[in-house]
Amino acid sequence: MPDTTTSPRPAHDARAAATRPRRAAPQLRGGLPLLGHTLSFIRDLTGLLTRAREECGEVASIKVLGRRIILVTGPKGQEEVFRAPDDVLSPKAAYKMMVPVFGKGVVYDCDDARMQEQLMMLMPALKNRRMRTYSGIVARETEQSLRGWGERGVIDIYEYMQTLTSFTSSHCLLGPEFRGEMSAEFSRVYADLERGIVPIGYLNAHLPIPAFRKRDRARARLGEMVSEIVERRRSSGRREEDFLQTLMESRYKDGSGLTSHEITGMLVAAMFAGHHTSSVTAAWSILELLRNPEWMQHVRRELDRVYAGDRAVDFASLRELVKTEWVVKEALRLHPPLFILLRAALQDTTVLGYQIRRGDWIALSPSVAHRIEQVFPEAGSFCPHRYGPPEPEDLQPFAYIAFGGGRHKCLGNAFALLQIKAILAILLQSFDFELFGDPIEADFHGLVIGPKLPARVRYRRRAKAARVDAEAPADEDADADADEDAIEDAIEDAVEDAAHERPAAARPFRVIVDRDLCQGHGVCEGELAEVFSVVDGAVQLTTDTPPPELRARAEEACRYCPQRALSVVDL
Repeated sequence: MPDTTTSPRPAHDARAAATRPRRAAPQLRGGLPLLGHTLSFIRDLTGLLTRAREECGEVASIKVLGRRIILVTGPKGQEEVFRAPDDVLSPKAAYKMMVPVFGKGVVYDCDDARMQEQLMMLMPALKNRRMRTYSGIVARETEQSLRGWGERGVIDIYEYMQTLTSFTSSHCLLGPEFRGEMSAEFSRVYADLERGIVPIGYLNAHLPIPAFRKRDRARARLGEMVSEIVERRRSSGRREEDFLQTLMESRYKDGSGLTSHEITGMLVAAMFAGHHTSSVTAAWSILELLRNPEWMQHVRRELDRVYAGDRAVDFASLRELVKTEWVVKEALRLHPPLFILLRAALQDTTVLGYQIRRGDWIALSPSVAHRIEQVFPEAGSFCPHRYGPPEPEDLQPFAYIAFGGGRHKCLGNAFALLQIKAILAILLQSFDFELFGDPIEADFHGLVIGPKLPARVRYRRRAKAARVDAEAPADEDADADADEDAIEDAIEDAVEDAAHERPAAARPFRVIVDRDLCQGHGVCEGELAEVFSVVDGAVQLTTDTPPPELRARAEEACRYCPQRALSVVDL
């Protein structure tokens, strides 16, 4: 099977970087003797990072308990960090705070080779073939969650999303048996586990504080619950098509299987991949739509068009929700669930020409990166149009980092988008919402930034037959506004259709695979199996110059690749 693909960028050379002329990163002013900026790091980390960017520019040095943390912002610097080899800038060494969450000997508490084997065990639940089955599961879970709502009422939208996505994620990623074992206790236990991830954990994840004590009790109880499920299945001899079965049957390269402790840790890792981003972003998407009613109208029209005639919420229909996806992406840009990403320097190197010493930590911040005006004009505004043609702003390499970037980009990013779109499709077709009056603010106490509680909204059941008529304008001025909106929508839809329309005479092309980014999701294989296949977790090509008539499908494969590891260029 020929494979002449190339990566568009050279590999990071740590030795060359370490010997280049370099300069010291400018240090953020302020701080205390010995403590440096430690108090701000613990109390207001996002404020500290924002101030560092404003005062020092793309590279800034912060002192925390004697450790030097280098904040890097902007697409070029972020790309250098994301592309650096793990033996130069290591995520594993920086995320030891996750060891009490996942457990000893799981992911960040094992050597690089073992960690990679474990991460690859997560992939079957996130590969394209299974992804195509998840939308129906999410839709059914969402519909079931609404059965007790009644005609109208008030609900805390963030608490609701946390509970709903714990059910949808567990059902999709772990299987129906595990979902059936879930209860209110599971939701409480899992919430305590997530709340134990706080900034001070980067400094010491074993301090005797309430959040860590609850975290440890939750991890122990979760282990008991999972072990009971595993033992029942083993004793019954029953075999299921779910992720739990995959883990029970998985083997390391040395032939050994996973222990119940490791299975629990891997299940928790899978839940993190599919839950925390989804719950936070689904809640923010609703709240931002309510703060921006013109975009609620855009989304409503799209939903009413796509789901006319009671069409099912499935994988194909969700792909048609273009503007809904723009809304979700914009909610992620303004409110990234993880506002800091870290790497530990294991060797001397440079980033953007600035010196990085062994022992330094590198910090990237989606919260800061997404508010850079030169990258995202009107960065403080909710503007989903920015992801539309002609130049979607999220396609600028390494600018949009809501899910991280590089080879360690969140494995569950495609699942998160699918899950949120399915939830919004069901909710917004079923109910009208309005703000209750609670302040809409972010809660920065943990590392997963959701809306501050309470985040209540009022809801009223939406009559399907009255959907279009209920939005009809009441006077001539409103008629004019509506006509302008309709024209705007028609233009946008025409541009979108033109952007994805198969050309009459397809031009010869070449496919390029960035192997540093590919994670082996297999979306490309699902779109164009004649060209793409995934072998041992990496994409392979039958040819890098397919026939011109396959160009449109190749471009679709590039468009839907979760890692943006593929590109099509003219010959």
